[in-house]
Amino acid sequence: MLKITKIRALGKDIHISSNKARRVINQIRGRSHAEALNILSRMPYGACYPIFKILRSAVANAETMGVKSIHLFVSRAEVNEGALFKRFQPRARGHGYPIHKPTCHVTIVLEQNVNFKEILLNALKDVKKFQDLPKELEGYELIARWKIKYGQMKIEID
Repeated sequence: MLKITKIRALGKDIHISSNKARRVINQIRGRSHAEALNILSRMPYGACYPIFKILRSAVANAETMGVKSIHLFVSRAEVNEGALFKRFQPRARGHGYPIHKPTCHVTIVLEQNVNFKEILLNALKDVKKFQDLPKELEGYELIARWKIKYGQMKIEID
């Protein structure tokens, strides 16, 4: 059975607003890791540097697991809100003005570039193997089943 390797890196309590981090994360989702590093190094936002460090950490994790970094792409990148740091600014007549300093948690998951076409061709040799396919191939599995049902053994995957 094919094992699709997922490598992840997590950055917790980063001192950035989650909306500002999402603006950067949306640019790198689905790209190869080299392209994502290039984008992050050139974007003018303050959130780029911590996200750049997390992505480099994910690549380092992959290399320690024995996965070549040229085969990696960013399959999932998400930003969640963290705890608020609550501070007070002194104001007139003894009042205090609340200041909320937001934090966020950034998760980056890298996967190997896998040739889905080759996996399906191997699985088509025995139709019973469809139960053994990974969950990532569910959409491709439906295409292959339809083509087998209607007598088309040719598989075309974009």
